[in-house]
Amino acid sequence: MNTKVTVIGAGNVGGTAAMRIFESGLARVALIDVVENLARAKAEDFQDGQALLGINNRIEASRDFGIMEGSDIVVVTAGLPRKTGMTREDLLAKNAEIMESVCQGIAQFAQGAIVIIVSNPLDVMTYLAFKKTGFPRMRLFGMGASLDTSRFIHLIARRMLVSPAEVKALVIGSHGETMLPLGGLASVRGKRIVETLGEAEVENLAKRTRQRGAEIVGLYGSGSAYYAPSAAIFDLVATILRREKKEIPVSACLEGEYCLSGVAIGVPALIGPNGIEKIIEVPLLPEEREAFESSAQSIQESIRYLNLPS
Repeated sequence: MNTKVTVIGAGNVGGTAAMRIFESGLARVALIDVVENLARAKAEDFQDGQALLGINNRIEASRDFGIMEGSDIVVVTAGLPRKTGMTREDLLAKNAEIMESVCQGIAQFAQGAIVIIVSNPLDVMTYLAFKKTGFPRMRLFGMGASLDTSRFIHLIARRMLVSPAEVKALVIGSHGETMLPLGGLASVRGKRIVETLGEAEVENLAKRTRQRGAEIVGLYGSGSAYYAPSAAIFDLVATILRREKKEIPVSACLEGEYCLSGVAIGVPALIGPNGIEKIIEVPLLPEEREAFESSAQSIQESIRYLNLPS
């Protein structure tokens, strides 16, 4: 098998994403983490289950960025969670430092790869990686909006007692508190949910979507979600490797779309074998446009803090 996917960061999100890719057989996997033996431990653990699952795949593990050479896709999950006493600016500065190191490795060893950023704050890290790698924006994007959309779909499906497959919905904007679930577009079996539930209930579902990540953190007590994020990563990876073309919302670096530039933000895109094949512009109501632009401004404020070259 010549197809190769590297996952940088072997924590819960990266480790589970690597396991999904490894067990799918779509590609051989390289798993990288700076923590001594963490990537190797997970790789050995994955391989011990192959006989039980009836698969035969290859996985490498190391602290060395060199093992990503020849990768078709690189997934970046590396970064630190916010700790007690750490300001948002502290976290941003530290994760920016980590991302810069990762970008140097990608630029050196995986120049032809499609890069998917998952590290938080996701939109800011996506834009930072875009600037630091010099990669075309269609080959470097962030995962977040597809996870937010999946959460919105789940909450609608649970509220209306239907299968998630019967729900169509979309979340745009930042992968954070200023995300914008488009309640007016959400539908079940082709019927807009606002006609059934009313505007107040739809807004409540949107609010729960914005709070969903924090809700799961609260339930865990320690740590954050990783099963659904890893599923969102796998969906992107599988779509690219299977050479499909599928509409998936991602954090894309805009250059005039939605009248915005100099920012990475969640928007729907056509994802295919070349990464982003097309950024899709959905019509927004005036109040949605205002909220979307406000979300972009919040991301740009953090980008300015990093003093990146224009």
